[in-house]
Order: sequence, then C-alpha cells, then structure tokens
Amino acid sequence: MKKTRIGVLGGGQLGRMLVEASIPWCLDVSILDESIEFPAAGICTRFYEGDFANYDDVLQFGLAVDVITVEIESVNVEALKQLKAQGKTIVPDPEVLEIINDKGIQKQFYRDHGFPTSEFSLFNDKAEILSAIENGQLSLPFVQKLRVGGYDGRGVNVIRTVDDLDLLFDEASVVEKMVDIQKELAVITARKRNGEMKTFPMVEMSFHPTANLVEFLFCPADVDQNFESQARALTEKIATALEVTGLLAVEFFMDQHGKLWVNEMAPRPHNSGHHTIEANITSQFEQHLRVLADLPLGETDLIMPAVMINLLGAEGHAGEALYQGIEEAMAKNGVYPHLYNKKMTKPKRKMGHITVTQHSLEDAKKCARELLDTVKVISSNKSIENGSHYNGL
Repeated sequence: MKKTRIGVLGGGQLGRMLVEASIPWCLDVSILDESIEFPAAGICTRFYEGDFANYDDVLQFGLAVDVITVEIESVNVEALKQLKAQGKTIVPDPEVLEIINDKGIQKQFYRDHGFPTSEFSLFNDKAEILSAIENGQLSLPFVQKLRVGGYDGRGVNVIRTVDDLDLLFDEASVVEKMVDIQKELAVITARKRNGEMKTFPMVEMSFHPTANLVEFLFCPADVDQNFESQARALTEKIATALEVTGLLAVEFFMDQHGKLWVNEMAPRPHNSGHHTIEANITSQFEQHLRVLADLPLGETDLIMPAVMINLLGAEGHAGEALYQGIEEAMAKNGVYPHLYNKKMTKPKRKMGHITVTQHSLEDAKKCARELLDTVKVISSNKSIENGSHYNGL
C-alpha cells in the first residue's frame, strides 16, 4: 500500500473518529487545530497547533502532507486553492467548499441543476426581509438561515408568527419557504476522482426539541424501497454534478405528501453516519480514508439495524464533564458508547454518541429510549441524583 501523508483540517470528534479508523492500517494522519486539548490531538500521527481559517497556517500545514481533507467546511479556501495549484490533492475540492460554505450559493446550485429544494430568496439584512413582508413579497411562516457561519443547528431561525420577527438575523441570509415536514432523512455517498461511488443506506433522524441537533437517528429508515432508491439516486446525481471526491452527506425532507426535498449537504464525515462504525460493513470514516489513500471503496451494506444517540451536555451543567449511566449502558448487549475526549461540558455540546445494534429495529429503538433516560453528560459542579458517574479520563 502506497504511503500517503494525510492532513486533516480540524481536530474535533470527526477528526478523532477519522484517526481511529486509520489505526488498523497504520496510516499517517496529521491534524491542524488550535489546541492539543482537542479530541483528535492525542491519537494522530502528528498534531500541528494552528488555525484552519488562517491562510498561512493552512498553507504551511498542507505543504507537509500529500492530501488534505476537512472535518468542517469553514476553513481557509484560498490556501487550499494555492495548495491545489502546487500539486496537492484536496478532498473535497476547494471549489466544492465554496459552494457548501455559502448557503445562498448552495441553494442556487440545487435550483440550477433541477434538484428539488424548497423555494427561497436571498436577503442582505433584516431590513430587507421586513420590507419584503410589508410589500407582500414574503409571507410567514419561513425559515431563515445565515448564508455563512451556521453550523450544528446554529444560524437558523424558524419564523412562524409576527412575534418571531424579533429573532431575525441582521446579516446576509437565505429565507426558505417552510416545508410541511413528515420526516427528516439523510444519505451518504462516497465518490472517487474516477467517478466510482458507493452509497450508504438511508437514515431517519429525530431532532432535539430545542437544540436543533439530531438527538437520535435510526437505520433502516421507515420509508418504502422506491422512496429510498429515489433519494440514493438523487444523492449520487448531486455528487456527480459537484464532481465531489470523498464523502457527501445529503439531508432530505419528506413532506406530508411523500415528496422528496433536498435540505442541505456536507462534503465530509457526518453525524448521520456515526452508526456505520458498528452497523455497516464499511464505516463512513473508513470509506473516506479509502478515498484519501486511493484504495478501493468498501461495501456499505447494513449488517444490523441500528440507532445512534447523540450525547449532548445536560441543561444547567457547565464544567468538567462527568458521564452518568455509562456503566449501566455497557451492561446491555449491542450498546457501543463513543466519548469524544472533551474535558469540559456545556448545555447542548456534543460530547459523544452511543450506537445500539439489535436484530430488529424496534428492539434497537426500545433500548435507545431507555438510554436517553439514563445516560447524561453532567458537570462536576452540579450533580444529578441517582446513577454512577464516569469521568471518561
């Protein structure tokens, strides 16, 4: 196997799980991020302290590796363009990141290629939105998304009533007509530069009631085979139109009439694929590494039904992280905790996830619901009664 020096911009949980997947193959994986306290720092081949949004930091890091990838889109794209011009391999391509990083350009990409997405308008600030409402050009309800900078549920406002208008962002944004959502779903595909693709089974997502983050997801999704085939084919068409390399995760809505709508996409490992570590023949992280190292793509079939739970920092807790109920969870068959080595917790922060695999999806869901009630991420300066504490260190 050819020795490829892989560089990852970002050392959070996605970078950590990417490094974990590289260990059985002894791959050379370096990380660039701001602090050695970050999750991936302790297990990668080399860790470089720096800012992945800084031109010089990214350029110098990129010169020390053969192929560069990202765990987050908000990196310095100009530096990646320069590295590409110098012969470095960038996954995904810098031009793809430019499309993804601006939700306005992303929505226009869907429209220009005929991909089904909700109606939208682009606005420069809050005043323009209010003027459009007053002139009858825009009506409630709608969803406002910041064009740049939104991530993990941040940068999104749902405007249902006149009272909600006080919540409007006063920055450049996309305003989307609200879809009457029946289900939220996602499909991940992996694409090599020669066009070879392998696509994972569709997952269905359930969101936290206030955090706008996935609370748990399950696979297989509760949709008919024709609908899933349509979504998988559409994901592959989007990947081909983008000419993306590596992973592409596409989030979909199914409306109340059973119609498929594209919501957003991410060209990297994605929260909707964490369950693949235990539940699929090839995990999303291994598949991404196969692209980076120019290896054959792995099969993506589901081995067993699975549910993935995001472990979010509990409300009212900020400080050194303690994990309540982990021992009890691990006493159950088919339960796989993943803790992200984040020393400090705060409300709604992603601190880990748990994957549950069972012979039936109903059994996996039942077990996952029990875990949602028993596993908590709390802090040492405020306790929750009952259950043992595990500090994850």
